[in-house]
Amino acid sequence: MKQWFLLTFAIFLSLTVAAQHYGSWKAFMSYHDIQEIAEGQGTIYVLASNNLYSYHKVDNSITTYDKTKNLSDGSIAHIAWCEAAGKLLIVYANQNIDILKKDGSVVNLSDYYNKSMAADKTVYAIHIQDKEAFLSTGFGIIDVDVDNAVVRNTYQLGFKVDYCYTEDNYIYAASSTHGLYQGNFQSNLQDKTNWKRVGEYQKRQQAMDDALLATVQALNPGGPTYNNFGFIRFHNGKLYTVGGGYTMLKEQYLPACVQVLQPTEETWTIYPDNLKEETGHTVVDFNTVCVDPKNENHVFAGGRTGLIEFMDAQYHVDHTYENSPLRGAALVSPTNKNYTLVHGSVFDDEGALWCLNSCSSTSSILQYKQGEWISHHKEELVKDGHSLNHLTSPFFDSRQLLWFVNNHYSYPSVHCYQPSTGAINTYYTFVNQDGNKVNVGSVRCAMEDKEGNIWIGTDVGPLVLEPAEFNSAQPVFQQIKIPRNDGTNYADYLLADIDITCMAVDGAGRKWIGTDGKGLYLISSDNMQQVQHFEATNSKLLSNHILSLAIDDATGTLYIGTDQGLCAYSSDAITPAETMTDDTVYAYPNPVNPNYTGPITITGLTLNADIKITTINGTVVAEGRSQGGIFLWNGQDKKGRRVASGIYMVHTATADGSKGVVCKIAIVN
Repeated sequence: MKQWFLLTFAIFLSLTVAAQHYGSWKAFMSYHDIQEIAEGQGTIYVLASNNLYSYHKVDNSITTYDKTKNLSDGSIAHIAWCEAAGKLLIVYANQNIDILKKDGSVVNLSDYYNKSMAADKTVYAIHIQDKEAFLSTGFGIIDVDVDNAVVRNTYQLGFKVDYCYTEDNYIYAASSTHGLYQGNFQSNLQDKTNWKRVGEYQKRQQAMDDALLATVQALNPGGPTYNNFGFIRFHNGKLYTVGGGYTMLKEQYLPACVQVLQPTEETWTIYPDNLKEETGHTVVDFNTVCVDPKNENHVFAGGRTGLIEFMDAQYHVDHTYENSPLRGAALVSPTNKNYTLVHGSVFDDEGALWCLNSCSSTSSILQYKQGEWISHHKEELVKDGHSLNHLTSPFFDSRQLLWFVNNHYSYPSVHCYQPSTGAINTYYTFVNQDGNKVNVGSVRCAMEDKEGNIWIGTDVGPLVLEPAEFNSAQPVFQQIKIPRNDGTNYADYLLADIDITCMAVDGAGRKWIGTDGKGLYLISSDNMQQVQHFEATNSKLLSNHILSLAIDDATGTLYIGTDQGLCAYSSDAITPAETMTDDTVYAYPNPVNPNYTGPITITGLTLNADIKITTINGTVVAEGRSQGGIFLWNGQDKKGRRVASGIYMVHTATADGSKGVVCKIAIVN
């Protein structure tokens, strides 16, 4: 029997290694732009692109740090090594503080972060003296005991301190607005009158050590070049990303860079972003990227400054008014390449590219097929003499209808175009099932659920348009009602008044909903349950400001673009199989060894498959339904006890009751 178990383990070893750790988080941070360097005890710590990594001189290894692994927060402002304490002080942009030990463990000092103050709490510089760190702030100086992770003193001087330093028994506060002040440590420095002005402010040059900088510049910690992920799309095993950022109300001038993640190898392909050299005009603020379904090396990206075509990760063609129907914004000039707004693009099943040209007086919907442009311009999309200001979020639904929205305060709306007939439905007003007008200020995004309904993300929550309402003269937009179940007949609208920025549907038909400031929600497939609500304070989510979402249906991994960078969450739902066969239904890890305490995954299942796990004798120890294409078993019986060693049978059946297949799981205690 022992030999049988060893043989089985060898056969399934690759499956065990590849098993998804459901519920885990991972971050993909940039470490590109070097900002600060600190060295201590044989380790070089590098603050780059507001993230942290270290280089260990003894073994030449590199360690990256982020919120999903060990840090308490994201977007680091400053670091400083405290030699006397043997620890690294980390100050975040939001004034949170971490103290990193040599063993990689972290102590969080949140007192200053949690302190409510009207004054400017920004930390501008750090000075280390023995085991103390003096933090120069917008109102004075904070004295931190690094060794014990406590705030010792607060010196409220009433003005911005750009930097401070200690000399003999004195501390000096240099202020660009008030000059140079001196305080004697023998005095009560919490009393502002014990500080005296002793000179003029002199700007301090903080040059990095040349030798350290040369060492760091030769390192390769990996990761993307930029932390900007305003739009992401998963295609054929890869995540394609662009920065986003342009809304007509806000120009961020983000680099027009396509960054492609290969998750299985954790490697990045970075497209060139010096496109002005190729095009002759500014290229910034990409808001959309799409991949040719017939050639994944053929990629288009668009945004504030037009549409760029790439081939093999290199610049190929700049599509402008000179070679296409694309036109510049009518509010600027039809021939202005710097304001040729293409905020939405998508390929159809036949390999034709569709894109949306916003704010143009002559174009709105365009098709690019086999090297030829075709205009599908519709007057219904014209307001105030030009097409709508921010046409975005296009997708083809299961009926091959092209949906998109206008994400702008003027004429917030949803649109449905039928390419086969040229007909278009426009929805500029929103009335719910109770006959009440929904006061929508912005329409951010749209998607189709597993039932063929169209979900619309607005600044006041989600709206749902059912297929029967598509062509109605007065369409009804459902606001999903969640019963309170408190003995009354009252119900609340799902995510009412929540500003929804992006949405995605997973393999189980559940809805992932990103928000502006409220984090990330997971709603059950029947829309009646809030399965999860991730926020930066209760999870490893990098930020509550969610910009984009994309799902890898094969693994269930959800990619989340935030204003603090990109992270991923391993969810417990993958796309269900069409049929279940002996070859496609299996369990992992298998066998389950004594040290394993995670979930046992049965995969290859159809949607809502019925699962019964029994002993060899037929006693049922666990049962349930699949989540998308998988079922997770905790290895326990119905009474919550770990099952005994042995072989367990997994019996499956389809949702309609048809018999499925049987697989086996070996448990070793």
